[in-house]
Amino acid sequence: MTENAAAASVSTPLPAATPVAVLGAGSFGTALAIQLARRGSRTRLWGRDVTAMQDAERTRRNPRYLTDCEFPATLVATADLDAALRDAQDIIIATPSHALRGTLETLKPRLGDGDGARQGVVIACKGFEPGTGKLSHEVAADVLGPMHPYAVLSGPTFAAELGHGLPTAVIIASKDAAFAERIAHRLNGGGFRAYTGSDVIGVELGGAAKNVIAIAAGTSDGLGFGANARSLLITRGLAEIRRLGDKMGAQAETLMGLAGLGDLVLTCTDNQSRNRRMGLLLASGKSVAEATAEIQQVVEGIKAAPEVHRLAQRYGVAMPITEVACAVIDGRMTPREAFATLASRSVRAEAK
Repeated sequence: MTENAAAASVSTPLPAATPVAVLGAGSFGTALAIQLARRGSRTRLWGRDVTAMQDAERTRRNPRYLTDCEFPATLVATADLDAALRDAQDIIIATPSHALRGTLETLKPRLGDGDGARQGVVIACKGFEPGTGKLSHEVAADVLGPMHPYAVLSGPTFAAELGHGLPTAVIIASKDAAFAERIAHRLNGGGFRAYTGSDVIGVELGGAAKNVIAIAAGTSDGLGFGANARSLLITRGLAEIRRLGDKMGAQAETLMGLAGLGDLVLTCTDNQSRNRRMGLLLASGKSVAEATAEIQQVVEGIKAAPEVHRLAQRYGVAMPITEVACAVIDGRMTPREAFATLASRSVRAEAK
């Protein structure tokens, strides 16, 4: 099994004595910071916008994201990165994936050395590095090297539901089992379930590639193709992700778990998903730029689609849904042309 239950319980002491820093004050970063503080960690939420962070600290709410989720008393919002990191044992990065390398480069000279070298970094981005197609752990290895343990956090999580304390589960994957368990203990409890695993590639791939399938599912629903078509896209989209995962060294169990199937179903079926909403807007005739302006947040699937397609070509994996999604995103096909292309594919065994 790649998802082992974190053995947190009421009697398990939380690692709350040392602060935790969350870098990235978007919706997911804010929700994670709220959960960490709920569970007893002294938590610092860092964002670049000085005015927004001052407003967040004054009103005890994020002024742009999750405005109806009140901050626990142990959560501090700040635009001062050095203050956010001071004495922090664990650091969670929840920026968009395209900002990960820059964030890590800014972070690196501020990480401790000697005894402080075991400061750990958790990456909660779901995407690939644009241009290189690197997964987040590869970017972390490039920038930080082997000195600091890292983990990736993913799963079926809408930030608003997490912020309100509704039941939620994630997987925290790391090659350093003790670090993964430490982060799980920080988060676990109060309706939030944290699992641990070691399949970093599977967790990252599932969390990133599902966004592309969600755009396709939203487009299908926007065109009125119905529940049958949505189910088809989820099922065959999962098959595409699993084929690619197999070539990349991911474990099949991971992609059938929270970071794979779980996140895929969530993102394809609920309009809280920015990627699904992108598909709905593309089906209505809007361009990617127009749809992005309407959504007003980063839509990770737009940047992930060409990277997934390049990986599929590199590994010789057939990913027809991903291929036509890319064609719609870059304007080579209309949504109807894309689905006509999928419908015209020849008969084959389901396992292929």
